[in-house]
Amino acid sequence: MSSWGASTSDESKPKYLTDVEKRDCYADETGWTVPAGGNDNPAALRETLVTIGELSGGASGTVKLAAASVSSTRFITTAFAASDADFSAEVIFNEQVDVDTSGGTPTLELTVTDTNGAAGGDKLSYVSGTGTNRLVFTADDFSANETDVISLGADKIDLESGTIKDKGTNTNSSITHAAQAATTNITVAA
Repeated sequence: MSSWGASTSDESKPKYLTDVEKRDCYADETGWTVPAGGNDNPAALRETLVTIGELSGGASGTVKLAAASVSSTRFITTAFAASDADFSAEVIFNEQVDVDTSGGTPTLELTVTDTNGAAGGDKLSYVSGTGTNRLVFTADDFSANETDVISLGADKIDLESGTIKDKGTNTNSSITHAAQAATTNITVAA
């Protein structure tokens, strides 16, 4: 088994990276890259960890990773109380993406389950991240009751007539994604 993926059937970021390090890792035309180490210059070139030709972009499965896809999701808000109002989450792609909100603003739907097991949805709206591999979704009027559980199921991104495309291209990025692990769910505090 390889230490990273290099095809449309296996788009794995280098497996030896921690989950936190994987957030800043994405594919470009050189291979799997991370921010330059030992350098606090934000304009510094990225460091290529794994060089793989024809890795990034592409409109078909014949070009290694093809369209960008979601590699993970996470809550930026890690604790929530019933009186709070702001809630944010992040969608992390395996390549850089561009978001166009001129037709509409993409959303990310959360599931809020009460103590009786009844589930409802609440949407976070895209707010930042175009040109990067990390998109932030936020609601400033989010509400939940004490002991409710906030979770993120699979395939909860809705373009709402906006677009998410591979950076600098007209290739639609894949917005399908797995559900977050149950261990990352948030139980609303008093």
